[in-house]
Amino acid sequence: MAAKQSNEVSSAGSGNAFTTFRDYLTESRAEIKKVTWPTKKEAKVTSIAVLILVAVMSIFLGLVDLGWTKIVELILS
Repeated sequence: MAAKQSNEVSSAGSGNAFTTFRDYLTESRAEIKKVTWPTKKEAKVTSIAVLILVAVMSIFLGLVDLGWTKIVELILS
């Protein structure tokens, strides 16, 4: 297995920078074609869900912060 890895490393390092970059772009294009992109409706629903979650978490953390502030004020006064 170690010999296999050393062969892969040596073959991956061969070639000039332009060839390596071109191969990277070609492989990236192939991977992008495999992606299942969300529909407009799915993106909208997901975005709304994220915004609602952010609002709920902001309120929750604000209340927790307010509570801890009051507790610390009681302890220090």
